Amino acid sequence: MSKSDDYDAELEQLQIQLVETQAWAMEQGLRVLILFEGRDSAGKDGAIKRIVEYMAPRQTRVVALPKPTERETGQWYFQRYVPHLPARGEIVLFNRSWYNRGGVEPVMGFCTPDQHEQFLHDAPRFERMLTDDGVILIKLWLDISKSEQAERLTARTTDPLKRFKTSPLDAEAQKRWDAYSAARDGMLAATHTDQAPWTIVATDKKKRARLNIIRYILHRLDRPGLKADRPDPDIVFPADRAEGRLAS
Repeated sequence: MSKSDDYDAELEQLQIQLVETQAWAMEQGLRVLILFEGRDSAGKDGAIKRIVEYMAPRQTRVVALPKPTERETGQWYFQRYVPHLPARGEIVLFNRSWYNRGGVEPVMGFCTPDQHEQFLHDAPRFERMLTDDGVILIKLWLDISKSEQAERLTARTTDPLKRFKTSPLDAEAQKRWDAYSAARDGMLAATHTDQAPWTIVATDKKKRARLNIIRYILHRLDRPGLKADRPDPDIVFPADRAEGRLAS
């Protein structure tokens, strides 16, 4: 059996466990919120696609908000995200979230230093409100090396099927690598809390990362009777144990 066959077989078994876990979560009335953050090309889209592929469409939502409107820029910062939070029995996956203000916005100058500082102060309080109300909040930072990112960004420009994955900001990802690293480190330090911890996923090996993300989610939800290996600790690890392991 080839490595590709091994991957497909394991992915299928994990997706079966996801379906079973979602059925249980719906019965329990759980509200599950999963945030996918990370550098450009770190694999957020691909991981989310495999997670939701066979899940219940009415109880599963993927949220990828566009640039805020003029009206939204005059609101409380978290306001535009609140309508998308999960209701009872729902699983919601954010493909980038309020953490835009923790990374992209300050690096690209889309917010002021004061707004960035206020966000780092407010985010843990906002998330504490969510978890105190019973929301299961899973925060994933998908990490990627500079060389691997460069290869993936180049591949986007030559593959016609990846047309909609390209962005005017892609060129800035490598140019501003160090600035993004500094923003990431500050964000993780300020917003990794007991109530809403960050989990890091090393994604240079894309398929291994996807499998381990699904394993991690399954074990966080911890359905009775779950049949899935625990994630590889070399690929998935808590942010407070990430020193020296993040791409810099």
